Amino acid sequence: MNKKLIGILCAIGAAVCYGTNPLGALNLYAEGMNTPSVLFYRFGLAWVIIAVVMCVKALSHRESLRVTGRELRTLLTLGLLFIGSSLTLYLSFHHMPAGVASTILFTYPVMTFVIMIVFFRERIRWGMVLSIVLSLAGVLLLYWGDAGGTLSLLGVVLVLVSALTYALYIVVVDKSPLHMSSFKINFYVLFCCAAGMAFYALASGQRLMLPPTSTAWFWVGWLAVVPAIMALVMMVYAAKYLGSTPTAILGALEPTTAVLIGVLVFGEPFGPRLLVGILLILAAVVIVVLTHRNRNKTTI
Repeated sequence: MNKKLIGILCAIGAAVCYGTNPLGALNLYAEGMNTPSVLFYRFGLAWVIIAVVMCVKALSHRESLRVTGRELRTLLTLGLLFIGSSLTLYLSFHHMPAGVASTILFTYPVMTFVIMIVFFRERIRWGMVLSIVLSLAGVLLLYWGDAGGTLSLLGVVLVLVSALTYALYIVVVDKSPLHMSSFKINFYVLFCCAAGMAFYALASGQRLMLPPTSTAWFWVGWLAVVPAIMALVMMVYAAKYLGSTPTAILGALEPTTAVLIGVLVFGEPFGPRLLVGILLILAAVVIVVLTHRNRNKTTI
């Protein structure tokens, strides 16, 4: 019961933290930084912070940095999946409003649900189906509330690829044989992500740019700590304690966070559709929590 509660709280926290990605990314784009640079410094600074924590744990003999060959392959897979998800999402911000991109990204719970049913024969629970329907309806209302225009096809494809790779990341974390702390997992994942962004910048002919101002460094720090370290650490615990599908469904709070940031920070209009959409998503979150509480009560 305690682990389920921790899993629920971590899933909610991870979703809210990850939903702040546009806040940092758009401000850094406004400072003139390109996408590989934003992601390289986001992942690089996050890795440095995690590395300090892991060095302290290693020196106190609480946890070693050693991994087996099988574990290393799994960690590299997670790193590649997170590179794909982050890069395609951040590139999509150049082709559509970040709030719209964040709402489309929420297709990943459906993808997670389908993957778990097809490949792992997860039992279909109607509470989960209802929560997915409610949350998707809420996301559609959030999207329609952002004022029309034709979406970029490239932008939509980029976000859908981001959603698929994020769904796969959650499933791999849930089903992997990794028996180590979230910090140790992300020590290797973030290093892979930073190295991958450096390679991408080199391969695409884009130079890695230093943050030009103190404000830019602040937003780099924000991206490193909030939607990287905090979101990744909590997501690992959520997937392990709660499971892939409910973790993904609770991620409905991501687009909600993005919309609220748009309203409160950037002065975007807030109308009835936005309000109803947020309420539907919160209802989906409540259903997930109650479904798991009732499931635990019947198995004790």
